[in-house]
Amino acid sequence: MDASVIVDRLASMNMTVATAESCTGGLIASSIVDIAGASDCFNEGYITYSNEAKMRNLSVKESTLMRYGAVSTQTAKEMAMGVRKKAHADFGIASTGIAGPGGGSPEKPVGLVYIACAYDDKCQVRQLNLAGDRSQVRHQAADEALQLLSDCMDEIG
Repeated sequence: MDASVIVDRLASMNMTVATAESCTGGLIASSIVDIAGASDCFNEGYITYSNEAKMRNLSVKESTLMRYGAVSTQTAKEMAMGVRKKAHADFGIASTGIAGPGGGSPEKPVGLVYIACAYDDKCQVRQLNLAGDRSQVRHQAADEALQLLSDCMDEIG
């Protein structure tokens, strides 16, 4: 997904976005701020790699992390909703996953990533099963997150 399209569309809609990233480590935010004019639509971004950071900065519930884990639909949703609220943004985008090469398990293999987009009173979450090395997984996840944001923007108009 071309981030310049996202920035242009957000600006024309007079809307804003904020990011909450774990496995992508700032790649989503970086893609957006690489575009001239991003200051018109990008509020702020958080890299919440630890569970403690997810709870402190994004209001992810400890009970969610304990029950489902950091890499889950539930955590991605709470991250997106939390960053949207904290940043007073129209859209909140989140990513959490296992980029590898270690850290995977049979239940949650390397390449499992959840991305989420919160807007209005909705939150869409997508599960991704990505292949490649650590860098490839992270970049693919960031691209997919921008695509999800674009899809959510389509719903609004």
